[in-house]
Amino acid sequence: MAAELETAQKSSSSIADFDPQKKPSRNKYAFACAILASMTSILLGYDIGVMSGAIIYIKRDLKITDVQVEILVGIINLYSLIGSCLAGRTSDWIGRRYTIVLAGAIFFVGALLMGFSTNYAFLMFGRFIAGIGIGYALMIAPVYTAEVSPASSRGFLTSLPEVFINAGILFGYISNYAFSKLALRLGWRLMLGIGAIPSVLLAVGVLAMPESPRWLVMRGRLGEARRVLNKTSDSLEEAQLRLADIKEAAGIPESCNDDIVQVSKQSKGEGVWKEMFIYPTPAVRHIVIAALGIHFFQQASGIDAVVLYSPTIFRKAGIDSDTEELLATVAVGFTKTVSILVATFLLDRVGRRPLLLSSVAGMVLSLVTLATCLTIIDHSDTKVMWAVGLSIATVISYVATFSIGAGPITWVYSTEIFPLRLRAQGASMGVVVNRVTSGVISMTFLSLSNSITIGGAFFLFGGVAFAGWIFFYTLLPETQGKTLEEMEGSFGKFSSRSNNARGVTGGKDGNGHIQLQNNDCT
Repeated sequence: MAAELETAQKSSSSIADFDPQKKPSRNKYAFACAILASMTSILLGYDIGVMSGAIIYIKRDLKITDVQVEILVGIINLYSLIGSCLAGRTSDWIGRRYTIVLAGAIFFVGALLMGFSTNYAFLMFGRFIAGIGIGYALMIAPVYTAEVSPASSRGFLTSLPEVFINAGILFGYISNYAFSKLALRLGWRLMLGIGAIPSVLLAVGVLAMPESPRWLVMRGRLGEARRVLNKTSDSLEEAQLRLADIKEAAGIPESCNDDIVQVSKQSKGEGVWKEMFIYPTPAVRHIVIAALGIHFFQQASGIDAVVLYSPTIFRKAGIDSDTEELLATVAVGFTKTVSILVATFLLDRVGRRPLLLSSVAGMVLSLVTLATCLTIIDHSDTKVMWAVGLSIATVISYVATFSIGAGPITWVYSTEIFPLRLRAQGASMGVVVNRVTSGVISMTFLSLSNSITIGGAFFLFGGVAFAGWIFFYTLLPETQGKTLEEMEGSFGKFSSRSNNARGVTGGKDGNGHIQLQNNDCT
């Protein structure tokens, strides 16, 4: 194995030189790992979907105000910040795999608490616990999937978390409709409590997953990383090249072929906050702005307002009965799920950038049309049927265009552009921005609609989406087909930190980057 690796490194220093046409088919083991990891995203999707309908019955049962509704619906996004902030360090400490288990366990407790809630305060406490679990899940699923995926199918596999978010939303909508006919006090509690089931399945499934090869390298466990890469790559040659690239990114000499080496604290993910925010290189600064910006514009364009308050929007559009509103939301959930499935097959064919720009352009058109229709309905004394029908159509077109680009690409892009040493905690910061923005939108939508009308609110979202299109066009380069280690070059020149370790003969090098256990790794 060592001889083969040395030969491969002499002939090629990058996986980009590997001919993708040689791969026989999509790697099934990597696909299975990505599926299991991405299932954590069902937790967020189900909560978003189910709360949109459950809140109708919670409001009637607990006699709460519109402001309390906004807080109850949106506060979980702020609660999830705790999990998101902790997830980066936790995943660097105990590994990506066990962080997924932790996310499922926390959400399981939160879902049970919400299902057994007796009053508003108890329900808020349950959402606090569930929110922490969602924060963990949102961060770890795309990071693990990006790190285990071969470059040839990374876009497809890393978009799977968004697929499961949308599947979770659809399941939530279906749960609303299924339990809506039960007694008032029982129905909404079952809607929320049944969300504990996916977390149990997740905890069982994760036992079959390997640890992320990049995390193993960060911990100096090269032998285990090599075995995982052999299983998750399209060929043995590609596995060897991926390992060589990861070792270089982690600051481990290319000549080191030991199964276990001792790495420095910096290689384990410590000190990254200073590197990202206090003294970043121009390339790191570009990456941070791109990652945080794409998360901000994804949510600031109003997607959670549409998904969480779709029954309210349909009521404003002229649909009066609960059953018709819930059926319309099921149509929204179905459209989102189908659209994201289409996107997963386009990401590695069309590329991130053209798909994202086309998606956001469609969102802008849908939002402006929806805002116009709602404004006409609001100022009309009679029911304008064409405007009602067009409002429903544009809600569906908005979630479709979002799901085919801006939805999945945000998670794919923000996890793949960070270098190895910054990836976990950089992705964690992206989730923080995502959830803060979502929380602000979802906790203010009803008040904003009352203040500037619901049509005005969607005109505002359309303006934000247009600003996002300009941001994406200006600052986001194409990343299709590049390895995670090659990604850094797309954003400018980095420091030669990783090259400093190549001359290490034992102990720590002059920069303290790595410490090896024996002198064979020279």
